[in-house]
Amino acid sequence: MVNEKLMAAEENLLHVYNRFPVAWERGEGMYLYDTEGKEYLDFAAGIAVMGLGYGNKKLNDAMKAQMDKICHISNLYYHENVGAAAKALNEASGMDRVFFTNSGTEAIEGALKTARKYAYTKGNDRFEFIAMEDSFHGRSIGALSVTGTSAYREPFEPLLPTVHFAKYNDLDSVKALVNDKTCAVILEPLQGEGGIHPATREFMEGVRALCDENDMLMICDEIQCGMGRTGHMFAWQEYGVRPDVLTMAKAIGDGFPVGAFAMTEKVAESSLKAGDHGTTYGGNPLACMAVKTVLEIFKEEHVVEHVREVAPYLAEKLAWLKQRHDCVKECRGKGLIQGIELVPQKPVGDVVKKALDLGLVIISAKGNTIRFVPPLIVEKGHVDEMAEKLEAALR
Repeated sequence: MVNEKLMAAEENLLHVYNRFPVAWERGEGMYLYDTEGKEYLDFAAGIAVMGLGYGNKKLNDAMKAQMDKICHISNLYYHENVGAAAKALNEASGMDRVFFTNSGTEAIEGALKTARKYAYTKGNDRFEFIAMEDSFHGRSIGALSVTGTSAYREPFEPLLPTVHFAKYNDLDSVKALVNDKTCAVILEPLQGEGGIHPATREFMEGVRALCDENDMLMICDEIQCGMGRTGHMFAWQEYGVRPDVLTMAKAIGDGFPVGAFAMTEKVAESSLKAGDHGTTYGGNPLACMAVKTVLEIFKEEHVVEHVREVAPYLAEKLAWLKQRHDCVKECRGKGLIQGIELVPQKPVGDVVKKALDLGLVIISAKGNTIRFVPPLIVEKGHVDEMAEKLEAALR
């Protein structure tokens, strides 16, 4: 019955997604329910989007009230929500100025343009970027150009010819690529799509120093690893390495499509000016209500502190699974963005599908890796339930 409904629903869609054979109807807290009423424990959170889980009453009420007022007016006019959301997001992220977008990919585009304009304003003939191997930054031409995974890039080449790829966590490989045309280094403090690989402190500090020495910008992509997921509001804060430009999306809207790129005052003063960048929908009253309210809930419910409390238990349970199953090769991650890499003989896709049959939603990442990015409201009991279901899926 579910497959028949899916086939009918997708008849007029362009089939560019490999969809799972399930149709969701609703969500509540940590759980999803399909159109047949079956319950699933969610450890994917819509790919790290639903930080507050499903059905948060304060957020839902705020969004409904805003819809009754106004949803869109264009960025030719000011509205109170955008100022409140910007102030709250800058306070949370440690940045000074912010530009709202519709998605993470758009945030990356804005960050790249900022770096180019900064070099131009400074009178530097700089336009090249250094990005990381195995990185993922989005699917537009610009974002793909700095994405260091050939499977995403090759079908759309030639892309921007001014990007060079260094090895993640290898500072010498970054140094070897710096030249008088380099305007910025872009990296994820924790690679999510690339297989759940956290940056080392030495690497983050080294890139920061290298950028300072060569008048280059450091761009941190925290679209997935930001908003409390690593146990800090934003991952860079653990290292004490403040980027020049920071990209955000996913959990800042808790399901409403909104992204942002933020920058220091120094960069803002010498980069984008009126007319350099724009968006029709970005920063609309509804999106900014989502951001503002989500950040309020994070404070009121001490979400980051909760992540720090429950994350060690998740890591402990994954280590327990590794001890019990020879197919688990390695566990790694930070906070509530964790991964277990499986041996090649145990394809991750098969495990993900079997888990779904057992009522557990998980997703994969590069390198035959299971990615765990549950809603940040997850409790230890949910971790136990996940481990029980996953153990059955690994058999």
